[in-house]
Parts: sequence; C-alpha cells; structure tokens
Amino acid sequence: MSIAAFVSLLGIVIVVGISMYNEELNVGVVAIAFAILIGAVFAGIPASKVLQSWPIDLFMILSGVTFLFGIATTNGTMDKVTANSIRLAGGNTALIPFIVFALITVITTIGPGNIATVTLMAPVAMAIAGRIKLSAFLMTLLVVGAANGAAFSPIAPTGIISQFFVTKMAPEMAAIGKPLGDLDVMAWRVYLDCELAQMIGNMGGFFLLGGAAWMIQQKHSTLSIDEVAAKPEPFTTHQWMTLGAVLLLVLLVILPGLSIMKPIFTPTVMNVLGNGKAPNVGALSFILATVLLVLNAGDSKTVVRSMPWSVIIMVGGMGILIEIMDKAGGLGALVDIIATVSGPVTVTGVLGFVTGIISAYSSSSGVVMPMFLPLVPGLVKVVGGDPVAMISSINVGSHMVDTSPLSLFGAVCLACAAAHEDKGKLFRKLLIWGFSMSVVGALLCYVFFGLLGL
Repeated sequence: MSIAAFVSLLGIVIVVGISMYNEELNVGVVAIAFAILIGAVFAGIPASKVLQSWPIDLFMILSGVTFLFGIATTNGTMDKVTANSIRLAGGNTALIPFIVFALITVITTIGPGNIATVTLMAPVAMAIAGRIKLSAFLMTLLVVGAANGAAFSPIAPTGIISQFFVTKMAPEMAAIGKPLGDLDVMAWRVYLDCELAQMIGNMGGFFLLGGAAWMIQQKHSTLSIDEVAAKPEPFTTHQWMTLGAVLLLVLLVILPGLSIMKPIFTPTVMNVLGNGKAPNVGALSFILATVLLVLNAGDSKTVVRSMPWSVIIMVGGMGILIEIMDKAGGLGALVDIIATVSGPVTVTGVLGFVTGIISAYSSSSGVVMPMFLPLVPGLVKVVGGDPVAMISSINVGSHMVDTSPLSLFGAVCLACAAAHEDKGKLFRKLLIWGFSMSVVGALLCYVFFGLLGL
C-alpha cells in the first residue's frame, strides 16, 4: 500500500469518525478540507483540481427535486394530502397504521424522499398514535420503515444519490465484463430490493412486538375519525396546481421510456427534459417549480430555507473526498480489506453489517453511501459476485438502522411521541432495535441478495 493510499484511507476513517461523534458538525465541509490536504500533499493534486471534483450533476438534481417538493410542503399541499388520506380509514382505526405506511411510501416515492417525508409525517403519525393508543415505538417502525423502503425511488433524493454513483461505475463494470444493463430498470430493482428488506424488518417487527395484539383490540374501538384527523379545508387553486406539477413530474419521468410515446418525445423535447436520451429529474423539477413560482403557488425564499442544505453539502463534500481517495489508491486498499473477509456470496452480508454499524452513528445517504458505493467495481474484480446485489446490500444495510434515536429519523419520532409516553423507555427500545437492525440487515442482505440472488 502506497503512502498516498494509506493516508487517504486514514483520512476517510477520521472523517467518518468525526461524523459519528459530532452530529452538529457538517462532515461535508470537513471532507472537503481533508480532500484538499490529502490531494495536495500526498497525491500531487492542486487544491483547485480537488474542488473540481464537486459532483455538480448530483448537486443540481438534488437542488431541483428538493426545491419543487419544498413548494408542495410549504404551501400546505402535503398537509392536506396527509389529512385526507388518514380519513380514508373511517371508523376502522385498525387500518390507520397501514394507511400511514402506504401514504409515507407513496409520498417518499414520488419525490420528496425519506428525510422530507419523515420530517413532515412524524409529528402527524406520532400524534395519531397517541390518539389511537398505539405505542410510539410501533409507529416509529412504520414511519421509518416506510420512508426508508421507498427512499431509493429514482426520483427521490436518496435514490438519486444511489443512481449517481451507479451511473459513474457503469463504464468500469462494462469494461470488466459485468455490465449493469439498463440503468433505469436497475434503479427500480434496487428500489424494490430496499422495499422488501424494510417491510420484512420493520413491518415484521410491528406485528411481532405488539401490533397484531393492538389490531385485535381495535375491534371494540369507538373512536371517531374526526378525533384522529380533522377534516381539512378544500384544496386551493395553488395547491391543485402543485399536485398537478408533482403528477406531471412523475409522468415525464416514466412516459419517455415507453415505446408508444417515442413520437411525442422527440430529440428536441428530450434535450429540454434531460440529456437527449433520458429525462433529468432535476431539470424537470426546476422547470415545474418555476411555473409554480410564476403562478404564485409558492414563496421562493421560504422554500429555499426549507431545503435540506446540510445533506446536500454533506453528499457533495464526501463525493470530493471519495474521488481524491480513489486517485490516491485508498479505495483499492479498502476493497482489499473487505475482500479478506468476504466471498462472492458472503460479501452482501458483510457490506450490510458494516454499513449498518457505521450508519447507526453517521448519515446513511450523506456519508455511508458515498463511501461504500464506489467500492463495488473493485469488489467485483477481487471477490466476484453480483454488483447489483452489492449495491442493494449497501443501500439496505445503511438504512435499516435508522430507527435508532441516534439517527435523525429515530430522534424526530422520539421528540414527537405523545406526552403519556415514557421517553426514556422509548429511547432504550429504539436504541436496541436500531442496533439489532445492523445484524438483521446483514442477514437479509446475505439471504435475499447473496443466497437467493433477488
């Protein structure tokens, strides 16, 4: 191992360590500083060249998507969608947890992503749990499980991050005889893989740890739906416009891939929507958001303040550090370390476990995914195995532990729990569950992606 490779590997360990023990510090900024020092001192890369490694494509896509859905959140559209959806349960309170799960899944899938959706839905879901006498622990499993299961939608921020690194590795995978095939199809396969794992882990936990017994008790419930979710005001014209923009975004992502729609989506149209071949979610989001702003459906200043800048900077900074680490030989060294304890099948379980442990203390999408996804081509060369299985294992493992109160999602649910809940007891239960998911996630990745090859 060269000195540059060793120092870059040491640098990533230090940066991840800082992210694990200082949640207030944006590790993206720290990562940029380390990348400059490692590149300039040990790899002969000037600071100006290091800064050019900023993932501009990823930045623009994340900015566009989060801005568009920031409009939908700040103008009250999502609040009314949530209230109307919950009221579908009518007098059957036993249906409410499943409506919450389905609603979070749909909202996350169509674009806002898991961070925005949990931030939006956790206060609502935890208040509902208190009213229907469902434990805050069980509701947390549903909220986090649904959001993280759908997080890898190709038009949601976390799915966009995953797809960015997958697209970067595609030429290398083709060169070593392991082509990834149609990247759009592969993105939806990863999405379904993550949905499966999260449903088994968190929905399974819901039923086994008291959810089934609670549902049986609801046969005698006399609670009215108005006590659970008050009837909202009708949608305003601006909110209908926002819903239309969101629906149009989904359609413009899906329709160009259908052969019957090819005559409509001409090369000129596709140049506007994306790169001439496929739609770009960021470009579409900026166009639609601009239309909404011109029609006064949103306040741009309020929306900008609502965007998850911390995560965007974190992902960009880690992207720079990983790029320099690769040039310095550090990625190859990390691949060799993982290869010593892995085989073509067991590597899925190892990746699921390691990413889970680190994610319990650090950012899943901002730190762990940018660190581990670039390892896939090297692991395929050294260990063998299915690259898509490795990608799914990294994504699943890094997100299975997010019910921990040390993570953003677990902490939000804990903070929003009803007043009658014992917060100390809830903290311990979520902590134990979160850490146990690193083992459960590893087993799920090994069995489903390794042994069964799903």
